[in-house]
Amino acid sequence: MTDEVTEARALMRSIIQRVATGPELSKDIEQEEARGGMLAILDGLIDPVQAAIFLIGLRMKRETPEENRGILQAIIDRTDRVTADVDELVDIGDPYSGYNRTLPASPFLPAVMAACGVPAVSHGMEMVSPKFGITHRQVLRAAGKNDSLTPQQAATQIENSDIGWAYVDQSRFCKKLNDLTDFRTLVIKRPPITTVETEIMPIKARGKTHHVCGYVHKPYPPVYAMLATLSGFDSALLVRGIEGGVIPSLRQPGKLFSFKGETVVREAEPSPQELGFVHDLRAVPVPDSCKQESGSIDEVTGDYNREAFAKAVVEAGLAALGGEKGMTYDALVYGGANILWHLGKHEELSDAANEIRAVLDSGEALKRFNAGA
Repeated sequence: MTDEVTEARALMRSIIQRVATGPELSKDIEQEEARGGMLAILDGLIDPVQAAIFLIGLRMKRETPEENRGILQAIIDRTDRVTADVDELVDIGDPYSGYNRTLPASPFLPAVMAACGVPAVSHGMEMVSPKFGITHRQVLRAAGKNDSLTPQQAATQIENSDIGWAYVDQSRFCKKLNDLTDFRTLVIKRPPITTVETEIMPIKARGKTHHVCGYVHKPYPPVYAMLATLSGFDSALLVRGIEGGVIPSLRQPGKLFSFKGETVVREAEPSPQELGFVHDLRAVPVPDSCKQESGSIDEVTGDYNREAFAKAVVEAGLAALGGEKGMTYDALVYGGANILWHLGKHEELSDAANEIRAVLDSGEALKRFNAGA
C-alpha cells in the first residue's frame, strides 16, 4: 500500500469519525479536509461504503460553506477545463438530474442566447439520482446533436460566429466524477455533489464568464453564489425556476438574484402576466403519450417512456425556436430575457423579452440551433 493510499484512508477514517456521529455530536470539517476526502473518492482510493458514509454524513448534519467549497475544489481539480476565445460566455447550469414533471425549454436556451450575440454553453449528464429525469443530453441527442463533444470541440463550436453555443457532458470534462454515477444511484439520497456540480465551469471565456443556475429552496442563492465565485465566474444569476431549473413559472411571480461575487447587485420579482405570458399552468406538462405501459415501470427511472419524453421535448423546442407561439416559446422568452437583464443588455425585462421574441420570430434562433453539431 502506497503512502498516498494510507494517508487518504486515514483522513477518511478521521472525517467519518467526526461527521457521522448523530445530530448532536457530529462535527464540521475544514475545507481542505473536505477537498482531500473528495479527491480520494474521485481517485478511487476509498472503499465505496466509506465514501457513501462521508457524503451522507455531511448531508445529514448539513454541509457548511467550507465543506461545500472543499468538495467543489476537489472536482475542479479533476476537471478538464478549457478556454473559449470569446469576450463573454453564459454558462447554463440546469439540474443534472433533469426534469420529470414538465417538458423543459432550457436545452434550447443556449442557441437562443447565441442568436442574441451572447455565446452560451450548457452542461450535464445522461441521467443521475435522485430524480433520473430528462436531461439536456437526452434531448439534444434526440434532436440529432452530438452529445459527446470534448470540451475543446465545444469551445471551438462556441467560437464559431455562425453557431455560438454548445453542450458538453460531464463524461467528457470530468470522467472521474461521472464514473460515480452508479455509486450515486446506490446512495439514493441527494449528496453534496448534487449541490456543487453545476458550478464546475468546464468552459470559460477569454473575457467574462457568467453563470446561470436555478434553485427551489430559499437558502440556496447565496450558497450557489459562493460556489460560483470559488469556481471563477464573473457573475451569477440565480433563478427560482421550474423543477429547480433556470426558467421560472409561467403562472406565478418569479424571483431573480443577480450576483457579482457573493453580493446581490440587483434582484427582481417579475410577473409573467406583465411580460405577456398568460397561462393556467407553470410549464408544459408531460403528455400522457409519454407514459409507460402498465407493467413496464422502472423502479428508478419512473413511469414514463424516456425516448418518447425526449422526442416530445424536441418537437416543442424546435417549434418554439421557429417562432411558433405557445408555452415553450414563452418559456424561452422568459429564460432568455432574464439572462439579458442580468448581463445588463437591457434595463427592463420587457425590453429583453422583446429581443428574444425577435430572434425566435425571425428564425435566427432555429438557424443557430440547426448549425450546431
